[in-house]
Amino acid sequence: MLRRFLSVFEPFILMLLGTVALASLLPARGIWSGIAAGAADTAIVLLFFLHGAKLSREAIWEGARNWQLHVAVLAVTFVLFPVLGLGMMHLLSGPVAAGLLFLTLLPSTVQSSIAFTAIARGNVAAAVCSASFSNLLGIVVTPALVALLMGGAGSISLSSVEAIVLQLLVPFVAGHLLRPWIGGLVTRYKGVLTIVDRGSILLVVYSAFGAAVVEGLWHRVSPGDLALIAVVCVVLLGIVLVATLLAARALGLSREDAIVLQFCGSKKSLASGVPMAGVLFPAAQVGVVLLPVMLFHQIQLIACAMIARRYADAAEAAALPLTPAAIDQR
Repeated sequence: MLRRFLSVFEPFILMLLGTVALASLLPARGIWSGIAAGAADTAIVLLFFLHGAKLSREAIWEGARNWQLHVAVLAVTFVLFPVLGLGMMHLLSGPVAAGLLFLTLLPSTVQSSIAFTAIARGNVAAAVCSASFSNLLGIVVTPALVALLMGGAGSISLSSVEAIVLQLLVPFVAGHLLRPWIGGLVTRYKGVLTIVDRGSILLVVYSAFGAAVVEGLWHRVSPGDLALIAVVCVVLLGIVLVATLLAARALGLSREDAIVLQFCGSKKSLASGVPMAGVLFPAAQVGVVLLPVMLFHQIQLIACAMIARRYADAAEAAALPLTPAAIDQR
């Protein structure tokens, strides 16, 4: 169990923590602040362009057939989570409370949702479709929910809408339209997409936290505040995991589809949350707003890695032949 727990702390999470430490000790100031922000924006544009090129039209049409499962995932992501966020944000205060609510408005992850579904022996094709739909809709739905539920906490203006369209939607659509010519390269060199994905997050986190540190982030957020945020995130994730399990039973989903609902429905995307926060919130608040997102990201990885392994062990045990040795293993 300890080995499984430690295995969750992959190099990216360590790099993420290192980036926060670097931004805390050596934040970008003056002209370097503008350079760091420009590099982060460029990386985000490239990231969404590559994601658009990666998503095939066939996957969109194929995924639309399993509508009950996808509607359930979207309902958890964009209805249940926001309701819980509205109820639990009062446990926190200021920009951190806004960050918790913002976390609940984000779309699902793509990579980790699919990876955990595969480990748990779930319906991988459905997970690809559900996670992709969630991210595609999130480009529009998340800013709309921020405008509807967060009021003055999130700045939805004409310039914000323009930034979202130019930085996220336009590159995504452009990449998808160019898929017939570059889709093969993106698939063949998928490691490049992983580098851009994680590199863009690290750049934006460095830029956002650096700006927040310059504005006095660590004077406003104490270790006790961080512990409280972590506890709230654990409770939030626990409620959603239980709710998705009960919903799958109520809907009569197969084991494979129930796994998709649990993993795709319980995730929140750091990759989408970081650039959106940079567009929707003042620069001085972005670092604080992202704290719940970053903590929840790590907590969901730890919890879902353990759950996925338990599902995998159960599936392997069920596949064993009914010999005395197999019965003993069960």
